[in-house]
Amino acid sequence: MNSQDFEFVSGLIKRRAGIVMTPDKTYLLESRLAPLARKEGLPSIDDLVHVIRSRREERLIAQVIDVLTTGETHFFRDKTPFEHLREAVLPALAAARRGGRIRLWSAGCSTGQEPYSIAMMLDQQPMLTGGVPVEIVATDLSDRALEKARAGLYTQFEVQRGLPIQM
Repeated sequence: MNSQDFEFVSGLIKRRAGIVMTPDKTYLLESRLAPLARKEGLPSIDDLVHVIRSRREERLIAQVIDVLTTGETHFFRDKTPFEHLREAVLPALAAARRGGRIRLWSAGCSTGQEPYSIAMMLDQQPMLTGGVPVEIVATDLSDRALEKARAGLYTQFEVQRGLPIQM
């Protein structure tokens, strides 16, 4: 990948997704874009970048962003945010929302383990919200990740990674 193509692609993903790619990550772009180029029937990454530049096809741009997102996730990822949610955030929201509902947004949810973790926590400890109904909204840039999140089907490895055995 030449430096002009790298600058174009890295600028595109920074504007569209807030992902910053520095020149030392050229190998990462190449390793993730090469399979996409083949899938699109293009002989090289250079051709893929040319098509993106000339056509500005949103479908293809979305696929580029999708393959460049990390998608790192697991159940009950990072103990501290879950403790803060359980001990401070949910009780405060419940007190403020009496007669209403609580809406939680899991932005960048990847394949859904974090929002499912929140749902499991609420299922096991329903009094955290004092009976106030909770809606969990989960979003991600990756359509592929969201499809997996919607299905809610995980491999044994994914389940064992962070999910206590009793759950």
